[in-house]
Amino acid sequence: MKEIYLAGGCFWGVQRFFDQFPGVKETETGYANGPTENPSYQEVCNDSGHAETVKVVYDESVISLSKLLDYYFMAIDPLSVNKQGHDEGIQYRTGIYYTESEDLPVIEAKCRAVSKELQAELAVEVKALENFCGAEEYHQKYLVKNPGGYCHLGPEMFRL
Repeated sequence: MKEIYLAGGCFWGVQRFFDQFPGVKETETGYANGPTENPSYQEVCNDSGHAETVKVVYDESVISLSKLLDYYFMAIDPLSVNKQGHDEGIQYRTGIYYTESEDLPVIEAKCRAVSKELQAELAVEVKALENFCGAEEYHQKYLVKNPGGYCHLGPEMFRL
């Protein structure tokens, strides 16, 4: 199994979105790439510097990192800075955080292709993962537990 960490605005929708794809074995909402370990949701909402992030564990024999990134770019506005949908703030920034250096060329190639297609510089961070910690239990699979919960992704995104 491999893993990639994807920040794409509110993590409730991002988790629900990635849970639908064959080859995705596990997802976990959490906080990443901020200056401290183990922040609380309240600290993240008060500009701790962490991004709401989803850990995606996947079987690369079923789904490639490149394909996961294709889906990721379908689910975000890659030009928006610190904002996705109605959610605004540093915790809603977009980012691709990797743990294995061999993933970086795949990530960089996909970002170059999207940037070229859009003819604009992306607002997506590409960095090594730092300080990931799982979010509180009530954030895990939130939209499954609360089907009417708010999400910046439309319901059509959960039927791909």
